[in-house]
Amino acid sequence: MGHLKQRNLITATERLRDQVAHALRAALISGELRPGQVYSAPGLAEDFGISATPVREAMLDLAREGLVEPVRNKGFRVTEVNERDLDQYTEIRTLIEVPMTGRITRTAAREDLEALRPVAEEIVRAARDHDLIGYLEADRQFHLSLLALSGNERLVETVSDLRKRSRLYGLTGLDERGELIHSAEEHLELLDLMLAGDAKGSEKCMARHLGHVRSLWAKGASADRPVERQKGRAAAARP
Repeated sequence: MGHLKQRNLITATERLRDQVAHALRAALISGELRPGQVYSAPGLAEDFGISATPVREAMLDLAREGLVEPVRNKGFRVTEVNERDLDQYTEIRTLIEVPMTGRITRTAAREDLEALRPVAEEIVRAARDHDLIGYLEADRQFHLSLLALSGNERLVETVSDLRKRSRLYGLTGLDERGELIHSAEEHLELLDLMLAGDAKGSEKCMARHLGHVRSLWAKGASADRPVERQKGRAAAARP
C-alpha cells in the first residue's frame, strides 16, 4: 500500500509541475513575465499559492526549452528573442505548416476537419472577449490538432517546440488595439477552405496567417519594449 500511495503522490506532483510549466509558458507569451527580467521560484510560488518546489522544477523545464536561464542565487531570467530568431522560427514553421496544410486538405476526413470548428470559434471568441490565456490555448490546440491529422507525431512535436520558443511578447497591447481579432478569424477562413477541398487556397491562407502572426510579433515587441509592467502572478525576484 505504501508503494501505491507514493506512486500516486509522484503522479500528482508531476501533474502540478506540468500545470505550472504550462501557466508560466502562457505568462511568457502574454508578456506577464518580461524578457530580461529575473524571477524567483519563491516569488512566483507565492502568487500561485503553492510551494516553491514545483515552480522551481517547472522553471528548469522551461530552461531546457531555452525560454529562461538560471541566475545563480537569484532565480531565472527570461531569455530574449531577437528579430533574427523570430524570422528563422517563422521560416521553419512556414516550410512545415504550409505544405502540410495542403496535404491534410487532400487527405483528411471531412468530419475530422469539422471537429476543429469549435476550436477555431473559441479562438475568435477569446480574442473578442480579451481572454488572452484562452486565446493562446485555443490557438495552440487548433494548429497542433490540425497538424496531428497528418499522422506525424514528430512533426507536431517540432512545431510545438517552435511555438514555445517564438513566444509573442506584448500580447496585451495588441489585444487592447484590437489587432488579434483578424488573426483569430483567419482560422475559420482556413478551415472553410480546407473543407471546400481547396488545397492551394488553404496553403496560401496558412502562409498569409503565419506572416500575419510574424508581423504581430514585431509590433508587440517594439511597442512593449520601452514599458516595464508587472502583472498578475509574475513576481520579480529581488536581488
